[in-house]
Amino acid sequence: MLQRLFFEQYSHEPFITSARYINKYLELSKEREAGYHAKQEGGDKALGIMEQRLTDLDWLVGNNLTIADITLYAYTHVADEGGFELSGYPALSAWCSRIESQPGCIAMAD
Repeated sequence: MLQRLFFEQYSHEPFITSARYINKYLELSKEREAGYHAKQEGGDKALGIMEQRLTDLDWLVGNNLTIADITLYAYTHVADEGGFELSGYPALSAWCSRIESQPGCIAMAD
C-alpha cells in the first residue's frame, strides 16, 4: 500500500497534476510551454506503470478497492485535462470505470 502511495506523491502527482494545473488554470503562455511539455514524459511514464500493473489486476493493491486506488484515481481520471490521452491506456481506463461504479463515488468538481 505504501509503495503505491509514495508512487502517487513522487512519480505521478508532480507530472499529472502539474500539467493539468498549467493547462486548465493558467494561460499556457510561451514562458510556461516548456515546463508543461516537460511534464508529459514523466506523466506518460507514470500512466504506463499503472497500465502495466492493471493489465492483469482489477485493483492496484490486493483484490479490492483500497486507499491506493482512491488516491491515484483522483488526478488520473482527469489526466486528459493535462494533455494525457487516456484512450491509449485501456486497462487504466477500465480501472477508472470500476472506481466510478463504486457506491458513493463522486466526480471531482471544477
